[in-house]
Amino acid sequence: MVQVTPFLLVLSLALVAPGFSAKKCVLTGRWMNDLGSNMTIGTVNGQGDFDGSYHTAVTATTNKIRVSPLQGSQHRTNQNSQPTFGFTVNWSFSDSVTVFTGQCFVDETGKEVLKTMWLLRSRVDNIKDDWKATMVGINIFTRLHSQRE
Repeated sequence: MVQVTPFLLVLSLALVAPGFSAKKCVLTGRWMNDLGSNMTIGTVNGQGDFDGSYHTAVTATTNKIRVSPLQGSQHRTNQNSQPTFGFTVNWSFSDSVTVFTGQCFVDETGKEVLKTMWLLRSRVDNIKDDWKATMVGINIFTRLHSQRE
């Protein structure tokens, strides 16, 4: 009986411990950033690729804002619970493209958060204006939950 006790202890820890592990952050779903922009990320496939849509709340153009497609990739190594990722938004209403890179976190309250940095490249008419064609910034996204959740 003495030898069985350590085995049962290890077995019970193995069965109970996953319940105490950190919550996994999942990219798939609907998100809103600190400026009020919304995006939807589709299912991440086995290679880590995903697509979706982005509806910005802000723009530097006078064009009417339209939902724009996004394509990205999540880092797959070890299927981390807080993965890194990147995606590109090809704006449907302007001659600009934005690339985002970031990490999906679960904060201390259990809330999923995407911390991102982005580069926005706008088209300019000539190389002399290249200096003003790229903007950089950060955004923090939080998950949007449906009414049923």
